Amino acid sequence: MSRSKYEAVIGLEVHVELKTNSKAFCGCATSFGAEPNTNVCPICLGMPGTLPVLNRQMVEYAIKTGLALNCRIAEFCKFDRKNYYYPDLPKNYQISQYDLPIAIGGKLDIEIEGDGASKTIGITRVHMEEDAGKLVHQGNIMTTPYSLVDLNRAGTPLLEIVSEPDMSSGAEARRYVEKLRAILLFLEVSDCKMEEGSLRCDANISVRPNGQTKLGTKAEIKNMNSFRALERAVEYEIDRQIKILEEGGTIIQDTRTWDEVQQITLSMRSKEEAHDYRYFPDPDLMPLKIDQAWTERVRASLPELPDQACLRLVEEYNLSQYDAALLTATKDGLEYFDACVRQYPQPKVVANWIMGELARLLNQNNMEIKDCRITPHALSQLLTLLEKGTISGKIAKKVFEEMFQTGALPDKIIEEQGLVQISDEAGILAIVKEVINANPKVVDDFKNGKGKAAGFLVGQVMKASKGKANPEIANRLLNEELSRL
Repeated sequence: MSRSKYEAVIGLEVHVELKTNSKAFCGCATSFGAEPNTNVCPICLGMPGTLPVLNRQMVEYAIKTGLALNCRIAEFCKFDRKNYYYPDLPKNYQISQYDLPIAIGGKLDIEIEGDGASKTIGITRVHMEEDAGKLVHQGNIMTTPYSLVDLNRAGTPLLEIVSEPDMSSGAEARRYVEKLRAILLFLEVSDCKMEEGSLRCDANISVRPNGQTKLGTKAEIKNMNSFRALERAVEYEIDRQIKILEEGGTIIQDTRTWDEVQQITLSMRSKEEAHDYRYFPDPDLMPLKIDQAWTERVRASLPELPDQACLRLVEEYNLSQYDAALLTATKDGLEYFDACVRQYPQPKVVANWIMGELARLLNQNNMEIKDCRITPHALSQLLTLLEKGTISGKIAKKVFEEMFQTGALPDKIIEEQGLVQISDEAGILAIVKEVINANPKVVDDFKNGKGKAAGFLVGQVMKASKGKANPEIANRLLNEELSRL
C-alpha cells in the first residue's frame, strides 16, 4: 500500500455537553451517574402537550464558545426539529439548529508535531441542541443481544462544533480535539470528561489521489471517546480506504464504529439508506435575537485562553514553548503554576517540579492537579528550603512524596523525620575520612586515574549521612582529602 500517493481529508463534529445545572428545555438535573431514568420529567420524556422553555445559560455558553473560536455570533437564530426514530429519542425528534446556527465561520490553530509549525483549522459552525438519551448495551454494540434505555441524558444542553475538512492525519485530528477541549475547559462551559460522554467526537474521513481536487467518498466514524481512539481510528480508516482503492474497489459511504479490542472500524449502516431528517422550525420555540450588547457582555467575560496564556509564559517568564504548552494544557494546571510563582518567583524551577515530580505522581495515582494535596504554598515552601540548603535535592524529592501522600507541610515533615541537611564542615569531614579509610581499593583506583572512583566515594558519603550531607561541601572536602594522599 503506497500511502504517499494519497491525501486524507478529515472533518470532525465534536459534541460537547454543557455544564449547566438544568437541561436545555426543562428544569431536570444534568448530573452524571444518577440512577437510570430518575433525572426526567414529562418534557424531556416527550409526553404529549408539554412545552419546552429555553435555558438561558445554554445560550450564554454557546456565545462564549463561539467567540473563543473566533466565530461570528448570529444576531438572529432559531431552533429546528430534526426528525428521526431511535429508541433513546423519546419525542422522535431532536431540537437542534439547522440553517441558522448561533455561531459560524471560526478557526482554531493547532501545532503540527515535529517541526513546530502551526495549522489553521476552520470552524464551519457551532450550534445548540439537546442530547438524546443513552442506550446501555450488554457488551459490544455490534453483538449485544439487547440494550437498555436510560433517558437521564435526554435534553442535556449540547453544542455541536463542526470543523472544515482541513485535517489530513489522525495526529492532526487528535491535536485539534485536544486544543478544543483545553479551550472549553478554560471557558468552564463543560467538564469535557470523554469517559463520561460529555465530549464525543465523530470523524468524516475520505481519501483521494494527490493532486485531485474532487473529494472522495467519505465514511463517518461515530462517538469516539478518547484521544487515542480518535487518532487510531482515523489512521486505520485512512489505510482501509487506500487499500480498497489500490485493489480496484469502491468506497461505500457508511457509518462506522471503532472497535477498541480489534483496533478496527466496523460498518454499522450504509449512509445511502439514511432517511431525510425533514428539518423544520420548532413551532414551540421562538426565534432567538442576540443583540450586540449581549455579545459584548459575554466577550468581556472571556478568561485568558490557552494560546494567550502560553504566550504570556514565554514572554514574561522566558519559558520554552514546549514548557508553556504543557503548563497551559489545563486551566487548573495554569492556575497552580501561577500561584506557585507568586510565592516562589523562579518560574523555571517551579515548572520543572510541576512537569517532573508532580506530573509523575499524578499520573501514577490517576489524579488531576486540582485534587492534589500539595498546595502551591507547600510547594513554594519546599523550593525555598531547597534553595537555602536546608535540605538536599534528594531529600526534597523524598519530602515531596510524603507531602503528596499526606498533605503535610514540608517544614513539619523535615522536623519530624530529622531530614535537615548537614552543612557542618567538621561533621562532613569526619564522614569523608571514614569513607576513605573504609575503601582503600577505590582510593587506589582514583589515584590510578579512574574518575568514576570519586563518584563512588561521594555516594558512600551521602549513604553514610543518610542523604543529609550537603553535596557541594561533601564533594569539595572529598576532593581536598584525596588530593593530599
